[in-house]
Amino acid sequence: MSNRRILSLWFPRLGAERLIRTDRGLVEGPLAVVAEQSNMQVITALNSQAQAAGLQVGQPVRDAHAMCAALVTRPRNAPAEAAFLTVLRRWAGKFSPWVAEDAPDGLIVDLTGCTHLFGGEEALLGVIEDDCADMGLSTRMGIADTLGAAWALARYAGQQAGSDRNGDMIDQEARATRSRAGKRRHWTKGGGPPASVAATRGLARIAPPGQAHGALGGLPVAALRLEADTVAQLNRLGLRRVGDLLGQPRAALARRFGKGLVLRLDQAMGSAPEPVSPARPFSHFAVRMTLPEPIGLKDDLLAGIDRMLPRLCALLEDKGRGARTLKFEAHRTDQVTEVMQIGLARPSFDPHRIRPLLDLKLDQIDAGFGIDMLRIEAIQTEPVHAKTAVGHLKAGEAVRDRLAGNTALDDLTARLGARVGMEAITRRHPSSSHIPEKTAQTLAAAWSDPAPSWDLPATPRPLLMWPAEPVMTDDTPGLPARFRWRGRDWQLAEGRGPERIAPEWWLDDPGWRSGVRDYWIVNTQDGDRLWLFYAHGGALSSGWFCQGRFA
Repeated sequence: MSNRRILSLWFPRLGAERLIRTDRGLVEGPLAVVAEQSNMQVITALNSQAQAAGLQVGQPVRDAHAMCAALVTRPRNAPAEAAFLTVLRRWAGKFSPWVAEDAPDGLIVDLTGCTHLFGGEEALLGVIEDDCADMGLSTRMGIADTLGAAWALARYAGQQAGSDRNGDMIDQEARATRSRAGKRRHWTKGGGPPASVAATRGLARIAPPGQAHGALGGLPVAALRLEADTVAQLNRLGLRRVGDLLGQPRAALARRFGKGLVLRLDQAMGSAPEPVSPARPFSHFAVRMTLPEPIGLKDDLLAGIDRMLPRLCALLEDKGRGARTLKFEAHRTDQVTEVMQIGLARPSFDPHRIRPLLDLKLDQIDAGFGIDMLRIEAIQTEPVHAKTAVGHLKAGEAVRDRLAGNTALDDLTARLGARVGMEAITRRHPSSSHIPEKTAQTLAAAWSDPAPSWDLPATPRPLLMWPAEPVMTDDTPGLPARFRWRGRDWQLAEGRGPERIAPEWWLDDPGWRSGVRDYWIVNTQDGDRLWLFYAHGGALSSGWFCQGRFA
């Protein structure tokens, strides 16, 4: 017999009660959380008042408003619900270190060896109920030897298996199925339920060790975490309870309903393993220092930073992480907090690179009547991967320097970013396009590496480039001897070309609807060197245009 004990926590009103926690004005009256599914607004969560009015999850919103005119609806925020479930997972860590999220509205806790710390399983459920009541959350729980059995008790304990057909169709049930299923018990025909079934109702949310078979036998087959189509097929064949499936030949079930049904059944009964995989604990990198006397001088702040920063960098290095964004907090004696942030061009855990950036911004700190606590937190980190250095000694030093981020360009980018903002420091990168204005793209310098190489076109490109401007001259493909552009008359001295460039036919670029272009490098008699092209016409009319100027 297995020694495992698994707790399943289900929050049936998680979406609605999360909104009530943030907006107390929603406490009174029915509330529904809605989302769009298949081009229709449906309900995803309800509060207790809405459920008392007869509304159900999955119901269309228009039908819900017809049943309850006072219904208040709010759009669903799935990321916020996921974040709230993560917070609940951290709260559940007080009961066991093995806690996993059962998205979108549940938790799985491995209680093996932990229940005696709370006075037993019944006492533990009482503690959880009290905590959830204090948080304003509704919860249903189940404890069993397996994850599947605990999940079934949390969601279906006390529910009777029903039929999806009316009384006129009950005679259509297959006789062969009835003969193979376990004989119908007298309580299905009006008698009282046996003790094993009554134990699944009301207070019996706990399946004793080794008693998963009896605890789940009277529950509907949907408690096995099956697809809705599979549940409907089983019901049509008269297999409405988990106990009915236990008496069926496994090979026949697998052939008709697939291996998924047999797997879920084995997981619930403990024949197939289903471990609880807890989420990796969130790494938090922060240090603080409480001062015995308030300080206010910049040198004192730097002295505090010199004591805290090596500790923070040691934490980062131990986890193989490098800081990209750090937050410095100075807590004043008048309960006001001065906050500043710095960013690095490359992830680093070197205190000698981070300290100068903090020093640049310390002038922004207003000490007021004194500062009694300092805190530094790495709010954004990235992994710093180790690499094997190969080659001769110089190459190895270059690799180590690159990993440490000790490059003059990175330091310069970080210093400039501390003054004007990291988003203001950009660099140009080549782009895969033959269109002249798309051959380069602008990237943030702190989040990109320098371009390894540029594949220059055979024909030089102008130093300055702008959107195509019309040129007044004859509408002929031949290079004109005279033309008018920007209110001036120009005379041709020399021309080189043409270079034909076709538009990207797979994209609808408004600037290239004039069709194929023939580009010319034109030297004028005034000494200017321009970049002209003749558009042969497509969706727009043809003509001459100027797009750039050479140095």
